Amino acid sequence: MAGFFSGHDFAPNRIEPAFREAENKKGFINLAGSNPTCEGLIFPPGILKKAAEPYWGKRLYSPDPKGSFPARSAISGYYKRRTPSLQILPDDIFVTASTSESYSLLFALLADPGDNFLAPKVSYPLFEHLAAVHHIELRTYGMDEADGWSIRESSLLSESDERTRAVIIVSPHNPTGMIVQKAIPALDRLGLPVICDEVFAGFPYEVSHIPPLGALHGKLPVFHLNGISKMFGLPDLKLGWIALSGTGLENYEKRLELLNDTYLGANYLVQSMLPAIFEEGAGFAEHMRKRVCASIDCALELFAGNSRIKICRPDGGYYLFPKIDTMEDEEELVLRLLKDRGVLVHPGYYYDCDEGIHIMISCLTETGKLSEGLKRIVPVI
Repeated sequence: MAGFFSGHDFAPNRIEPAFREAENKKGFINLAGSNPTCEGLIFPPGILKKAAEPYWGKRLYSPDPKGSFPARSAISGYYKRRTPSLQILPDDIFVTASTSESYSLLFALLADPGDNFLAPKVSYPLFEHLAAVHHIELRTYGMDEADGWSIRESSLLSESDERTRAVIIVSPHNPTGMIVQKAIPALDRLGLPVICDEVFAGFPYEVSHIPPLGALHGKLPVFHLNGISKMFGLPDLKLGWIALSGTGLENYEKRLELLNDTYLGANYLVQSMLPAIFEEGAGFAEHMRKRVCASIDCALELFAGNSRIKICRPDGGYYLFPKIDTMEDEEELVLRLLKDRGVLVHPGYYYDCDEGIHIMISCLTETGKLSEGLKRIVPVI
């Protein structure tokens, strides 16, 4: 068989069947959940009904390759309100169906087959799948756990070559919670376009604010990726965007407009709702942030008494990624917690982390449930 992922092994790992068995047992707790709608965080339906109502009265499909102007204006206003403020015009914004679609468009825009992108190691597996789809090489740059998972600039420079077309940065980073808070000199030395994934920008923890990367690197072309999935807990409404800042945008905008026009993936109803979601949904977004912070506080307090658990306090995001001082295999540890304690966490290798033993815990989990799950597993780690 030829074609996409033809050589991929689709057999489940040992954790998957153990998880399916455990989740049907009484008292099972999932500490790895990333879906807000499954964690009791439901965006107020009244706001959505009110936001959708005007669309039905004047329903007319008149698509714009960049997305509807009111939606792009609302996104522009969001960046203006960020700290520090970033001026991104509506004409420099492209509305997409999701962050994943945004990535796919940019992979097609910036690279030809055989070119390469630089991506973080540790990270989640989306990038390698998209790179395979577009026949692009993915090169990884290192992160320094001892320094709060900061980006290793020497690694950025050493991994790049004449076929490197862009750098991917995730801030806040998934799953470590690292936030880029100041300019990275190596990025300016490379002079490459930067794709900055900031889908967790609504969840600061150790820092007071999360700067948009374009405000730190005003002379680089920066493609900011975000959407309503994480920001407002609306993964089911499927709307994201690409917001461009910096210099040399004229080299990209016409081609990106053609790419987005080819798919027109963003739902027009949801686009029409976006200004109201921004205006009316701030209270719910703050509620989510406070709950996540309370859960992180709870987890760190429970971790504090266990010398085998080493953790960097996250700058932001809603995951924790502690290192476990044990001789046990990562997969064996996760399986033991599943079978003996009825609790699911993710192993570090899910996130391409091969230095030491790590687990991923989601603090999107309701604080009481998180506390119960951690009280089961912390004493036996």
